[in-house]
Formats: sequence, structure tokens, C-alpha cells
Amino acid sequence: MAGISPTKRIWGWYFFDWASQPYNTLMLTFIFGPYFSQTAAQSLMAGGMAEQAAEAQAQALWGYGLTLTGITIAVLAPILGSVADSSGRRMPWIWLFSALYVIGAWGTWYSAPEDFSVFWALLFFGMGLIGMEFATIFTNAYLPSLGPKEELGRISGSGWGFGYVGGVVALAIMLALFQAGDNGLTMAGMRPLLGLDPETGADTRVVGPLTSLWYVVFMIPFFLWVKDGPPPENAHYRVGEGLRDLVRTIKGLPRHPSLLAYLGSSMFYRDALNGMYTFGGIYALGVLDWSIMEVGIFGILAAISGAIFAWVGGLADRKFGPMPVIVVCCVVLILTACLIVGLSPEAIFGMPVAEGSALPDQLFYVAGLLIGAAGGAVQSASRNMLTKQANPQRMTEAFGLYALSGKATTFLAPWLIAITTDITNNQRLGVTPLIGLFSLGLVLLIWVKPNGEES
Repeated sequence: MAGISPTKRIWGWYFFDWASQPYNTLMLTFIFGPYFSQTAAQSLMAGGMAEQAAEAQAQALWGYGLTLTGITIAVLAPILGSVADSSGRRMPWIWLFSALYVIGAWGTWYSAPEDFSVFWALLFFGMGLIGMEFATIFTNAYLPSLGPKEELGRISGSGWGFGYVGGVVALAIMLALFQAGDNGLTMAGMRPLLGLDPETGADTRVVGPLTSLWYVVFMIPFFLWVKDGPPPENAHYRVGEGLRDLVRTIKGLPRHPSLLAYLGSSMFYRDALNGMYTFGGIYALGVLDWSIMEVGIFGILAAISGAIFAWVGGLADRKFGPMPVIVVCCVVLILTACLIVGLSPEAIFGMPVAEGSALPDQLFYVAGLLIGAAGGAVQSASRNMLTKQANPQRMTEAFGLYALSGKATTFLAPWLIAITTDITNNQRLGVTPLIGLFSLGLVLLIWVKPNGEES
């Protein structure tokens, strides 16, 4: 790492968040997710299904697809992290999963309405999501080496905030230059660039190639300025040794009750947060009858809120530690989930509103701002909390376990939403399981020591 200053290395690490955030912002939440739901519902209605049932079934299909992706990540994440720790090398894995990210994101272009395939759309999307999640595991593991312990909260928060800004910029570009509204014009008042035809969904499907190219360009600083340290002598990928170390770590978790409780807590509250991100745009599209353009504008506001409060949360983390930040954010997210479940175009918590009232839409905007704020702060504080709980010598493995704790039940929120939506045949009631998941995460924090086993 000779010639690369500590400041450059930190900025290189920040650029991973900037490069990868659009997969969450554009693909998962605000553009491709709603497009999938809308297109799948139209395909089901063309087959004779009633509109409400088709919209609910489309939400359920999205949930089942994410369930399978989450199981894959949960099974492989800690194994790969342990193997990487055994070799002392992380960068080759980041290259590999970056390739999956790029291929998967680009592949979603091939999901035109006229020959729409749920299988291929979910396969490419899942491939890119797996690439993004695994690359995140290995890049997160560099965090403890970026500065002294007391500064890691600020560094983590600044990185997360920088990533949110990247998501905002990418989403603004998408809406200003490509995504057409009901009048056939983009938010900038022009026809979609490159002659993209809204009738074929091309103005929306271009989000895949845009996300892919964005990642390729903005990962350059990361690969230039972030390097592995010198590998151990005769280091190589010892799969057997990595698995044995992983088994030993898992068996030893009961001897580290604070780490175990934290992994359990984050398992539930991060899963619920991912559920909010995953189904927020679909909910607005199906329940509040928004357009993809309106969902995108909503996304910009939520992402700006996330960027600001990830940075604010980082400062609070440095002053008070990550635990108070996580607790406050979980409480805010529980209340926000209750607000979302209580909203419909006709009523708010069962109280009717005037026909055509803008109040439900306005309250959903408030919910989006709260999700962005609390979500940005809690994710930044959460990865810093892990650095306080884990063994510094096994940090990639620890972030693999962290991914496992986040993904072991990552299928749970989509699955519960899918099942609840199927049973109730109602998109609004389908998101009620998120309240319980956030509450479980909050309760388990009781057994977490703020500074790990040292405290």
C-alpha cells in the first residue's frame, strides 16, 4: 500500500458505497422493483386475473424471488468470509462479485413487457443482488483498518452518507434523462434519451444498464486506492481450514453472549428494514396508485434524508456510541411501519378521508423521509457496532456472520409479506409482519453490551 495515503484509502473505501448504492436505490426499491410488480401484474391480468388479485400476486412473486436470493446469501456468506480470512485476501473476491453485480444488473434490460418472464427477471436481478451483497461483506471488513476505534463510527457514517448521495444522483439522472411520466416526458421535460420507447418499457428497463455502468465507473477509485495488506507466508485459499474456523467460531458464539445477542438483534431489525426498502415502491404503486415517476421522486427525497442522517448518525455514533443510535432508529422504524399499515387512499387508521384527499400521499412522503433517516443512521451504526463486538483477527468472517445474521432471515420478511399478502389478498395488510420483526430486534438489544465483551 506504499504511496497510498490513509485519506486516499478512506475515500477509496467510500467509493464502494457510492458505486453500489444504486442497486438498492434504483433496482431494489424505486425503479426496477415497482416495474417488475407493475409488469408482472399486467401479465397476470392479461391471463384473466382480477386487478387487485394480480397486484397482490405480483408482490408475492417479488417476495418469493427475494426469499430464494436471501437463502443463497445466508448459506454462503459466512463460509466465503472465513475462507477469505484464512488466505488474508479479500480483493479477488470483490472482483468476482463485482462481475456478478454488473452482469446481473445489465441482464434486467431483457424484461420487456411483450415477452416478460418472471423467471429471467428475478434470475438476473437476484444475480446482481448476490454480487452486491457479497462484495459488501468483503469491503465492510476493511473498516477496522481505516482508522482508530474512536473514529470508525464517523468513517462508517460518512461512507454510508456518501453512498446515499450517490444513490440520489443516480436516481435523479434516471428520472431527468430516461424515465418517462404519463405525458411521455422525463422529469426534465424531454423525451427519454437514446430514443427509448416508453411503450416497450425501455425508458424504465434502462435502469439495469445504467446501474451496471455506474458501478463500473465509480469502482475505479476503490480498486486504485484500497489494497490488501501483505498476505501471510504461503497464503492460499484453504477451504477446509476456513470451514473449520467458521464451525469453531459458531460453536464459540455462546461464550460471547453480547456478540450472539447483537447478531440476533440485527438479524431481525435489518431484515425488517430491507423489507421496507424492498416493498416501499411496490406498496406506493399498488396501494396509493402512484406512477413509477412519482415513486422515483419519493425515492430522491428518502435518499436525501438517508444521506443527511447517515452523516448525522455517524457524528452521534462518535459522541454516544452506536447503541443509542440503533435503539432510537428502531423505535422510529416501528412507528413508521405502523403508519404505513394504517394508510390507504380512503382512510387513515380506519378514519375516512375526503375522496381525492392528498393527506394519505403526504403521510407516505413523511414515512419515506423517516425510513430514509432512520435507515441510513441504523445501517451505519450497525456495521460499526460489529467492529466493537467481533475478533479483530477474524473481521471478514465476522462480517460474513453479520451477513448471515442479516440474511439468515432475509427471506423471512419477503416470505412473511408474501404469505400475508396471499392470505389477505391485500397489499396494505401484507406489510404488517415488519412491525413484529423490528420489535424483536429492539428487545434483543437488551443483552448487547455497547462495547462488546470488554464492557
